Amino acid sequence: MTFECVNIHFSWIIFSDETLRINMKKKDKITSIEVAQLAGVSQSTVSRSFSPESPVAVKTRERILGIANKIGYQPNAMARSLITQKSNIVGIVISNVTTNPFYPEVLDLLSRKFQQNGQKVMLFSVHRDQNLDDILPQLLEYQVDGILITAATLSSAMAFECQRWGTPLTLFNRYIPDSNASWFCCDNVAGGRLVGQMFIDSGHKSPAFLAGNEDTSTSIDREKGFMEIMVENGVKALKEVGNYNYNDAYAAAVRLVDRPDPVDAIFCANDIMAIGALDAIRSAMNMKVPEDVSIIGFDDIPMASWPSFNLTTVRQPVQSMVDDSVEDLISRINTPEKPPNHKVIMGELVIRGSSRISI
Repeated sequence: MTFECVNIHFSWIIFSDETLRINMKKKDKITSIEVAQLAGVSQSTVSRSFSPESPVAVKTRERILGIANKIGYQPNAMARSLITQKSNIVGIVISNVTTNPFYPEVLDLLSRKFQQNGQKVMLFSVHRDQNLDDILPQLLEYQVDGILITAATLSSAMAFECQRWGTPLTLFNRYIPDSNASWFCCDNVAGGRLVGQMFIDSGHKSPAFLAGNEDTSTSIDREKGFMEIMVENGVKALKEVGNYNYNDAYAAAVRLVDRPDPVDAIFCANDIMAIGALDAIRSAMNMKVPEDVSIIGFDDIPMASWPSFNLTTVRQPVQSMVDDSVEDLISRINTPEKPPNHKVIMGELVIRGSSRISI
């Protein structure tokens, strides 16, 4: 037994393929100490070689990574975080992921972008009956480097709590006034104005707005822009609430047309509500779209372009919002003293067959 150990030790020094084969049989888990011995460097140099931003000579890094790959070594991310004081994990908080097709696409783009920048993603899904202020402290306990919130509402008090913890916060398509959070939004007010002006130009006399969740900045701002155009043109518009879901929007659309003075146009605060409204007008009320009622949504989810819906909508600049949000959060993780960034990006009105247009 003693002789065998000596041989193994000697083979480690000359770094033979046979020794690697024996070593992998003998060892359950390869350590950074063994990689360091094989490479003839310190253990700290091995650790730094797995961090792209750390100053390690190119040839040294290549040798270490080659040895690690050959003997099956994987660095311990948790142990490295104790040294660097960074977890390389970003928390994404999202809600409505199963009820609104817009957000799975956003989540996929965000995850890909973070991974391209060397960040892992920890996903927190918030249900409609959960309070984000109660859940966020749990996320902070995981020592994430930063937090990105989309499709959820956070109070200004909790935004400042993130600042107290030293955790940068970025909001996607929502904002908290007078907070320390960055935010990147579609210009929802301008989008609402685009829709309102289209209804006016097309001769609609009885328009309505179908709101989402009334405590969200997205629905509030889309309503604001839409109603501004109505007031400017002396048109009184009705309002119903669809809570950003298909079933509530379906019922709300029925109420809007099943009245003595039915509406002739409905602007829905998102596409999934617009699809619910469109189905209600056609099926429940046996009316025609757009001949009897024009329907316009917001987001431009893939379903909007399906022939069965052919939905006119405001397309959100998703890729620009994703790129800016990720770049901002990573920048503030690396430079904590950097101030928050706020940016509003213009959307695009996509005209399809669910709305009448002026000739």
